[in-house]
Amino acid sequence: MLKGKLLHPDVLAALAGSGHGSKVLIADGNFPHGTQVGDNAELVYLNLTPGNVLVTEVLEAVLSVIPVEAAHVMQPTDGKEVPIFSEFKDLLGDQAEIEHLERFEFYESASDPDTCLAVATGDQRLYANILLTIGVVTSP
Repeated sequence: MLKGKLLHPDVLAALAGSGHGSKVLIADGNFPHGTQVGDNAELVYLNLTPGNVLVTEVLEAVLSVIPVEAAHVMQPTDGKEVPIFSEFKDLLGDQAEIEHLERFEFYESASDPDTCLAVATGDQRLYANILLTIGVVTSP
């Protein structure tokens, strides 16, 4: 039995097969998972019911096992900062600055062949999508 925060076998397997520069998409219930996820990505459905599981819960678990060198979010068309972005910043800490991408740029980046994992959540918050780029594991 594992003792860490992340226990899901498919998510762990996808992350174990990833490396520096690989991307991880954690997306809300509105994201078009069937059409905007790259062919190399393991698509894991955690969208049990509307509102469950939350993107921030998945992000916290994923951050417990990988380093992050970049993080991208989908910018609303009106340019406003949405509340979920501050939650992402809090969880990321000083690992990476959040960069904003226009909706179709975000879709293109999520569809990249380097995307190794896409997690579909039931999160109903708007713009609750984050695309992580895995960093380098350094010696302790």
